[in-house]
Amino acid sequence: MKQILPILFMAIFLGSCIPLRIAPTIKDYKLTQGKRFKKGLPKKSVFVFEDPKEANEFYEYINTKFQLNDYYVDVQVPFTVEDEFFYFSFYEVEIPTKTINLIPMVLDVALNKSADMDPILEEAYSSRIGNWYIAIEVFNDIDKDCLSENSVSREMVLSYLRELKNEYLATDNYNEVVFKN
Repeated sequence: MKQILPILFMAIFLGSCIPLRIAPTIKDYKLTQGKRFKKGLPKKSVFVFEDPKEANEFYEYINTKFQLNDYYVDVQVPFTVEDEFFYFSFYEVEIPTKTINLIPMVLDVALNKSADMDPILEEAYSSRIGNWYIAIEVFNDIDKDCLSENSVSREMVLSYLRELKNEYLATDNYNEVVFKN
């Protein structure tokens, strides 16, 4: 029995991956401070959702929907809600999940000691799985952060952003969106 426990412990230890960073899972959307979510985002409140589509798909969607002709597509996109004029800016953000894989490390150490070989599995020591998110900030001439808790227009802007997100995720051909406007 005493010999089985160390073997069992080593098997569990070697078969595991140690997570260094785990990307957040967002079911619908999340309201948070930009800097808290990802370094480099503004300090304002942002509307964040997971983006399962390819890179730059949201850019193409916004460019087509608002007919911007590649002009100020990711900053100061104008929209109106209940006859009030707003702007939004968006950011495509990647937060990778990072793990350390122990099996390749141990195998390389064993091969190095027994056969005096250079590490052959060095690229498999760690793995990264990218998770992409869209972060949107909303502002107008009166309120610099329309998603903050004390903003008067917060609820109507949130409703608009939820509809925008749902339309983006449900649409494959962005030219259809032009006819919905």
